Amino acid sequence: MFAIFERLVDPFPKGRSESPPAGLWPFVWFYARPIWPYLAWLAFLSAAIAIVEVSLFGFLGSVVDWLTGLDRATFIQNQGWWLAGMAFVVLILLPALHLANALVLFQGIFGNFPMRFRWSVHNWLLDQSLAFFQDEFAGRVATKMMQTSLALRETITKTIDVLLYVAVYFGGILFLVAASDWQMVLPFVGWLVLYTLLLRYYVPRLMKVAEAQADARALMTGRVVDAYSNIGTVKLFAHTRREADYARDAMGAFLQPVYGQARLVTGFQVFLISLNSLLLFSVGALGIGLWLNELVTVGAIAVAVGLVLRIGGMSQWVMWEISALFENIGTIRDGSATFSQPVSLSDKLAAEELSVERGEVRFESIGFGYHGAKPHRGAGPVVDGFSLTVRPGEKVGLVGRSGAGKTTLLNLLLRFYDLQEGRILIDGQNIADVTQASLRSKIGMVTQDTSLLHRSIRDNILYGRPEADEAALMKAVERAEAHGFVGQLVDHEGRPGLDAEVGERGVKLSGGQRQRIAIARIMLKDAPILLLDEATSALDSEVEAAIQENLYQLMEGKTVIAIAHRLSTIANLDRLVVMDKGRIVEEGPHEALLANGGLYAQLWHRQVGGFIAAGNDDAAEEEVKAAE
Repeated sequence: MFAIFERLVDPFPKGRSESPPAGLWPFVWFYARPIWPYLAWLAFLSAAIAIVEVSLFGFLGSVVDWLTGLDRATFIQNQGWWLAGMAFVVLILLPALHLANALVLFQGIFGNFPMRFRWSVHNWLLDQSLAFFQDEFAGRVATKMMQTSLALRETITKTIDVLLYVAVYFGGILFLVAASDWQMVLPFVGWLVLYTLLLRYYVPRLMKVAEAQADARALMTGRVVDAYSNIGTVKLFAHTRREADYARDAMGAFLQPVYGQARLVTGFQVFLISLNSLLLFSVGALGIGLWLNELVTVGAIAVAVGLVLRIGGMSQWVMWEISALFENIGTIRDGSATFSQPVSLSDKLAAEELSVERGEVRFESIGFGYHGAKPHRGAGPVVDGFSLTVRPGEKVGLVGRSGAGKTTLLNLLLRFYDLQEGRILIDGQNIADVTQASLRSKIGMVTQDTSLLHRSIRDNILYGRPEADEAALMKAVERAEAHGFVGQLVDHEGRPGLDAEVGERGVKLSGGQRQRIAIARIMLKDAPILLLDEATSALDSEVEAAIQENLYQLMEGKTVIAIAHRLSTIANLDRLVVMDKGRIVEEGPHEALLANGGLYAQLWHRQVGGFIAAGNDDAAEEEVKAAE
């Protein structure tokens, strides 16, 4: 039975994820719409349960009247069917309604609905551009996704469960009490007015202090995590006490909104208990007065007093549920601001698969500036009027100072960003007209900042070509000179060699080891176009020399564009293209460029230990380098 309800909501819907609309309630409805029949069923069950529970109080009043006014000898004979009917309601109907409610809520919605949200948003995030993730912290986005999924579920279910249930329940109370005498309703109406005023006063203040508490908690947690993340630096400078005091300041600041929240809670509790006591006194006094005048029965008084006691417990529950509801709404607002952003870089509707037979790459008068900066206006990092044709199978090196636009050029070729001017062609096909997946499947790239997935070495290498067999995998490992250290690895759970996990971003490996895994991955991918961005920068000279020969073998038959500040690593390529401020200023083979005595010759002669010395103008280009 559980499995049937667990399959009501599909947690992993098929098809592409759409960008949700902006605005709180359109955002909520966008994700709630696919499950609206089950939400409607949940609303019906909540209302039915409220009606049945209120009716029990009415029956209780009737029982009191029967017991005080009917003959014991004929009681069962006269009221037996009523008693049997209420026994059915208590023993069968009410538990069945609660069971149906629990099955829909907990089996059907509770786990599946937030997972459906996470799955849809995750797919949408994977389609977002690289610029989106550069503007957001990855951990912050992931946390928003997790928190918003739960807040969305709680907002929808609590709105139904609390607001609808309470509205029906309280409406039933007023109807039931008024049935005995309309005057009995007056204390309940007065209580409702005062209770609403209490909520209007305390809920916004509790929400405000909760927001301040969340900010203070984030500051406190950030300072603690900062110390733990940089514990080596803390100990190196002997600043453990300084860090403790630094964290204590944030902890002290966190206590202030905590104290404020506690004061509000105490005030609310006192006022609410006083209000509930006043209701109990008013109903009891009024009921006795009406009974003395023979206007109500003893059963009616028992029902009214019982309902007062029930309201006393429910009123505190409603208060906290409404506070939680507003907190969840705040979380959804924050999440919707991120997740309602449209995908800024997407495939055209008629995009086709890229076909690469020759491997010619052509840049035609391209212009690009980060963050919307327009070429020709000198604002931000740009590639300006850049034209270059890389012939099929040609090996071209890009040279220039830091910030010249070299890495930006590779990112544009991979279509991590869309051009603002010009076009890029591969074998005559505009990369803006083909699917991004097919484009990147035909390009292999090794970067200076190697990032590995928090998985095994095997999984990381097979990421280049998941369908590759074990023999191809081992060949790539050997060609990347990685077999020596891979065979000696054992992770914390005892998994050896290729099955050892590398940690987050490959933190368990050295920089050189990560680089060799990345090179093995690209060797396994074997794409027709190869991009190298400081591919051997993290390797020592001995390992680099060992890999270099295999890299040259990897380049055979491929179109290659390579970047290196250590000019000796690319001096033997077919052609070197020297860039400055997003433009080509020189191009040709190594010897010819040296003979010209231009920028390349200056960079070559200024190298110390094989690296380009930093010039005075590099500081102005740091922003460019960061963007690249």
